[in-house]
Amino acid sequence: MHPYRMHQLIRERRKDQVVNVAQRNSIYQTIERLKRAGLIEVRESSREERRPERTVYGITEEGSATLQVWLREMLSTPAREFPQFPAALALLPMVPVSNAISYLDARTVALTEQLGQIDAELGSVDLPRLFLLEEEYTRALIEAELRWLHTVIDDLHTGEITWNGPWLAAFADQP
Repeated sequence: MHPYRMHQLIRERRKDQVVNVAQRNSIYQTIERLKRAGLIEVRESSREERRPERTVYGITEEGSATLQVWLREMLSTPAREFPQFPAALALLPMVPVSNAISYLDARTVALTEQLGQIDAELGSVDLPRLFLLEEEYTRALIEAELRWLHTVIDDLHTGEITWNGPWLAAFADQP
């Protein structure tokens, strides 16, 4: 397939939600890296009247084998990932409780909007479920995060979770 068609399909099939291809140039850069690594190869080049040259790429045997290894590892083994939100949670005591509540409330609003957007987009797309599994996964993660956030925010409101300067200083002094 040629890069322009790859970009079209990625967007049509909503894979742009899991891979960053906002710029079509990203596709060309990725193709060059895959080609240098011997994972894909040029299958044909052609030019139609008044159109730029079109290069069609295909996966190599090495590329196919590498893909299978990568998929096995990624699907079967949880990876240590370092998302930003848990890092920010680790530093939550650096802001006043009232700010923490405000920030987390804003996050719930944003996630609720994101959930609505996913639902609207999924309702408007006619693809087999197989091609939407990553969207289902993302949706499930957002729902779980929202449930968790609501409990944390409630605990912040009731004082079940709280901190202040003297409490933090006393905690820091503990052996």
